[in-house]
Amino acid sequence: MDLGRIDLNLLVHLDVLLREQNVTKAASHLGITQPAMSNGLKRLRLLFEDPLLVRTSDGMAPTELALKLKPEVRSILFNIEKVIQPDRNFDLKSKRVFRVMASDYAESTLIPAVLSVVREQAPNITLDVLTPSDVSFEDVEQGRVDMAINRFDTLPQSFHQKTLWSDTFSCLMSPMNPLVQGFNLENYLLANHIWVSKTGFGVGVGVDPEDVQRLGWVDEALGKIGKKRNISVFTRHYQVAMLLAQQHDLVATLPSRAAKLKSESSKLVVKDPPFDIPMFELKMAWSPLLQHNAGHQWLRRIISGIAES
Repeated sequence: MDLGRIDLNLLVHLDVLLREQNVTKAASHLGITQPAMSNGLKRLRLLFEDPLLVRTSDGMAPTELALKLKPEVRSILFNIEKVIQPDRNFDLKSKRVFRVMASDYAESTLIPAVLSVVREQAPNITLDVLTPSDVSFEDVEQGRVDMAINRFDTLPQSFHQKTLWSDTFSCLMSPMNPLVQGFNLENYLLANHIWVSKTGFGVGVGVDPEDVQRLGWVDEALGKIGKKRNISVFTRHYQVAMLLAQQHDLVATLPSRAAKLKSESSKLVVKDPPFDIPMFELKMAWSPLLQHNAGHQWLRRIISGIAES
């Protein structure tokens, strides 16, 4: 292949085409017309002597060569961006909007401190905090969302990620709950429980109480000792779970950092679980497209610093 024939813009087109797998969406992403993008795809096919994207009943699908090219092209463009983008500090007078996906666990335990520092250092910055249901992997991958902060079962290999902290679990209940005295495993299993969890991305679906493996850390831990709890309420919101735990016959088993937010409340009592539950990690994930962005680096430093303090 004659390198002199390669137009750098074609690699940009290829990168977006392989991510979107749709000519119209790729054109929209780059702000060009669909015919211009179609012409770019035609030139790419000639350059690589491969169809790259083929039409199927489910839309456009990448060829074997295209799948091999995808990470290589992203890496090439990434390194070019590093070379040609000047190394500059983030303008603290910026009016930039940072879009951060965070579970309400992260939103309540981390975001208030982050906002305090952001407001002090760059008062014109706006934080747009999105829920996991608002965001897909593609939104983060393509940089439409700056970062995602949550518990993740899996993440795409292309994502950058950082563990912010590890957390344990605690039990919340009303001081009027008859199980407060002598809170042990037997009493725990007699209680009515509030299930709460939201990991990863995307819109959730209904929960099957019989599917222990999909119920998460708490129920998996119980399953390993041959036990099962009685779940009366399912919610995806930690704040709701803490409010519901004020009822006299319900117990919420939550991450300890969230439970501590209510430790001073006279309406709730915090107890250690009467069985072992593995710790979990709160992670921050972001697109390689934003790895060297000055503003993004600034916000990541703030979040990491607060998490480590």
